[in-house]
Amino acid sequence: PPRMARYAELSEQIMELLHDVTPMIEQISVDEAFMDVRGVLRSSGTPEQLGRAIKKRIKDETGLTGSLGIARNKFLAKLGSDYRKPDGLTVIPESDDEVKSFLAPLPVSRIWGVGKVMNQRLAEAGIRTIADVQALPVSALIPIAGAVMAEHIHHLAFGIDHRPIVTESEAKSISAECTFDHDVSDPGHLRSSLVDLVEQVGRRLRRSGKTARTVHLKLRYDDFETITRQQTLRQPSRSDRRLIEAAAGLFARQSFERPVRLIGFGVSGFDGEESGSLQGELFAASDPGDARDARLDEAVDRIRETFGRHAVRRGGRIET
Repeated sequence: PPRMARYAELSEQIMELLHDVTPMIEQISVDEAFMDVRGVLRSSGTPEQLGRAIKKRIKDETGLTGSLGIARNKFLAKLGSDYRKPDGLTVIPESDDEVKSFLAPLPVSRIWGVGKVMNQRLAEAGIRTIADVQALPVSALIPIAGAVMAEHIHHLAFGIDHRPIVTESEAKSISAECTFDHDVSDPGHLRSSLVDLVEQVGRRLRRSGKTARTVHLKLRYDDFETITRQQTLRQPSRSDRRLIEAAAGLFARQSFERPVRLIGFGVSGFDGEESGSLQGELFAASDPGDARDARLDEAVDRIRETFGRHAVRRGGRIET
């Protein structure tokens, strides 16, 4: 729908805006990203001042509000960004004691990775808040969650998260997904959304300087069952045309008897930046169309960077 397409375009504009602030960005969805701003604070003031400047620029340039969380790690930053949505800025304390106190009253479901099933199992054991987790040793959680998940829950309950920011040039995969406002049964609607996602991924792939060997399709149905399908390409690529062809093949093999809540597309199996360079695609392509596609994608990327993502629209459709 036009409203969803417009939001996707504005979300991409916001991501470009964030890249203006720092290259240390890990995009986790169409409208969410982690930023490591330690390298730019000297010229940008305090983290809170930088956060307010980012929010103001997003509002001024897109008309959208943004919610930011400022914290010492990814878990706490995500928690902060969700804390006062849709237009909040939350600064999580720095000290261990303050972090522990901040987390304590929150429901255990706020811990990253605690879904409906795990939340129910913890509740049955009398664990309902993060304070309840903080009061237990890891060993008490193992019978409930298993050894790996127990340690994960316990660490996050104290605000411990050592995961680094992974930029697109370092990532093992690049993906985009769309959660619909209402469950979708129309294959045409799903096809259109998939093409949009493929083009988003293609542009990010080209920006990372890599080519991909494997494509992935993700579908989540109205009952929350989630399936993923993948295909290995005959040659690594970052061409929108080839990625769309592969997505079409995966899409055509699915039945849509149930409504779809979420659709996603991703790529993995990257070649290195040198082997995936544009020059390599232009002069070493086995298919004469590959060089044309590379030039076309480059031109379209430049037009969209200047005039917006929907300044150029693809004429074809994914057919089942």
